[in-house]
Amino acid sequence: MELSKLKPKKGARHAKKRVGRGPGSGHGKTAGRGEKGQKSRTGFSRMLGFEGGQMPLHRRLPKRGFTNIFKKTIAVVNLSELQRFENGATVDEGALRKAGLVKGRADGIKILGDGKITKKLTVHANKFSASAKKHIEAAGGSCQEIQG
Repeated sequence: MELSKLKPKKGARHAKKRVGRGPGSGHGKTAGRGEKGQKSRTGFSRMLGFEGGQMPLHRRLPKRGFTNIFKKTIAVVNLSELQRFENGATVDEGALRKAGLVKGRADGIKILGDGKITKKLTVHANKFSASAKKHIEAAGGSCQEIQG
C-alpha cells in the first residue's frame, strides 16, 4: 500500500452540484432556485425565526420571571462524604475538588451535617451548618470559616 494510491471507497464521494452551467448540466437557467420570489434573488438571507410576516413564536409567547445576576452558587458537601479523607488531613476547596466532591463554578462551600464522621479533620469552608460543626468537633477535628 502506498500513500499516493489511497482513494476513498467507491460511492463515498460524489461530484459537487454545478448549478447555472447551461441546459446540459440539468441545473441550468434558474439554477435550482425556481422562478421569481425572494429566495431566487442573489444575496438573500432570512432573519432567524422569520415566519413570513406572521408574528414570530418568540414574540407570541409571554415573558415570565427574571434572572438574578447577583446570585451566589454554594457547593454543598455532607459529612458522610468527608469520611473518605485520611485521619488528620486538612480539607479545603482544593482537596474537595481533587476528590471530586466539588465540581464546576462555585462562590463558596458549605458543609452540611448529614451522615457520621469518625476521623479527626481540619476543615476549611465558607459556611458550616450547626450540626456539621458539632459532629466535626466531637470527632476531635476543627472547623475554620474562610471569607470569600
